[in-house]
Amino acid sequence: MLFRGQTLGKYKIVAPLGNGGFGAVYLARDTWIDKDVAVKVPHKQNLNFSELLREPRLLAALDHPNIVSITTAEKQENVFFIVMEYVEGHTLDDVITERNGLEPKVALDYALQIGLAVDHAHRQGVIHRDLRPPNVLVSDTGVLKVADFGTSRFLEIAAHDTTVIGSPAYMAPEQFDGKTVFASDLYSLGVMMYQMLTGMLPYDAPAPGDLGRLRRGELVSPPRLKKPSIPKAFNDIVMKAMAPDLQNRYQRASDLLNDLETSQPTTERKALLSQTAGQGAANKDGDGSREARNIQSRLRAQATPEAKFCWHCHKPLHARTDRCPFCSEIQ
Repeated sequence: MLFRGQTLGKYKIVAPLGNGGFGAVYLARDTWIDKDVAVKVPHKQNLNFSELLREPRLLAALDHPNIVSITTAEKQENVFFIVMEYVEGHTLDDVITERNGLEPKVALDYALQIGLAVDHAHRQGVIHRDLRPPNVLVSDTGVLKVADFGTSRFLEIAAHDTTVIGSPAYMAPEQFDGKTVFASDLYSLGVMMYQMLTGMLPYDAPAPGDLGRLRRGELVSPPRLKKPSIPKAFNDIVMKAMAPDLQNRYQRASDLLNDLETSQPTTERKALLSQTAGQGAANKDGDGSREARNIQSRLRAQATPEAKFCWHCHKPLHARTDRCPFCSEIQ
């Protein structure tokens, strides 16, 4: 345990931020450049060095605006620690609890941002294995950051790891058997979407006797039954993400993201098509042809696999989106 005012090299501890099963996180000050950072100190300091470096090396492979970024890993005063960006805000768990659930539009915003982070991690071969609201940070500017990759593994390593890892209330059925795949993260995201929409978990952490019912899908009732105002399209996405049978669940984060994006009200999607058609008509006369080409270029850019930002509100977007789900501006 570190104390306020204690120093580790150039980092001065300011205050504790959280304490989990694998480590404690502190707000610290980089005294060389006068910048706030987050310092994570693993509880098990006696692990071999390669084990201690597993999380920072994995984080170093991920570079995405919706994933907490790593600065460095160091050992000072016989203490190994990881230095990460400090996100000023709250955990998603706190936000859900404070608001007793989120409005569908806000939940969609948050689900898209988390989905973008998961999609990026999966493209790098990384499975999070413990996605849940306490591990997602919500900045004061509304940007979400997925954190705590302490239990994460690269897919080729996770495939041979039969250890049961995760938080029971968010674990996919196969995780209770020691199996974790990309779709396991999407199940956890489904539970999070359910919680964001309704303000409650779909079920309590299942007891050993409930695992059979969990695998048969008997523990989950559609979120619309608890809150009828939830759009049907969003309800269906949540239920597909939480399908107990792997074959019926989303296999790729990009497919889930596409469905989230197309769950926007039909009127908004028609407006985009109408505007694009109007620009095409203007192109026949030569007037507005530049704007028409710009719109067509933005629509063609959907094919790129890289994440991008909205030009208007600067929120992170999925590469295939044609309209920002946050501010509704055409991309």
